Amino acid sequence: MIRVLLADDQTVVRAGFKALLDLTDDLVVVAEAADGTAAVELARSTRPDVVLMDIRMPKLDGLAATRRIVADRTLDAVRVLVLTTFAADEYVFEALRSGAAGFLLKDVEPDDLRAAIRTVAAGQSLLAPTVTRRVIEEFGRLQGPQAAAQERLAPLTDREREVLALVGRGLSNDEIGTALCMSPLTAKTHVSRAMTKLGARDRAQLVVLAYETGLVRAGEV
Repeated sequence: MIRVLLADDQTVVRAGFKALLDLTDDLVVVAEAADGTAAVELARSTRPDVVLMDIRMPKLDGLAATRRIVADRTLDAVRVLVLTTFAADEYVFEALRSGAAGFLLKDVEPDDLRAAIRTVAAGQSLLAPTVTRRVIEEFGRLQGPQAAAQERLAPLTDREREVLALVGRGLSNDEIGTALCMSPLTAKTHVSRAMTKLGARDRAQLVVLAYETGLVRAGEV
């Protein structure tokens, strides 16, 4: 069973999501939070696999709550999937920078929501939505490479840099393997090593790093 924590300040929204997930054999809601502070506390006490996190909540917003969960080393196995009614660019990118493994709008179709939870629970990142890629590309266009880019990438081998660049362009392990003439398993190993060396929590953070360091630039995707 995939254990889910719902964090949203609207009771009706939480009830709707709970009813939907309770009808799914492999998903179960273990707790509900009406504000960000409660979400962090419940994440620590219930250790869910996935937190469905709203952005605008009282006491502590969803982005700050996400940062606290990600920073807590005892919650390394907890993944945050941000759900919001707001498609504003800054929310999407800040959600990823805060450590969220994915971003969805609340009008997502039920089947897509279930699939998203399963994807994130499996340790993967949800970067498919067009809005997410558009925001990351825009960030890369506006910010450009940081001065410390080479220093940040210094721990990586040349091959790992190549793999990181392809992760930043949204390629799967299978696609990376094809592009670099290696097996998907070898590609996965290089991705894992890059995550470890860069201190990245998941592929979402690798994508952000690829753009922040200028390894991938807008228009190259």
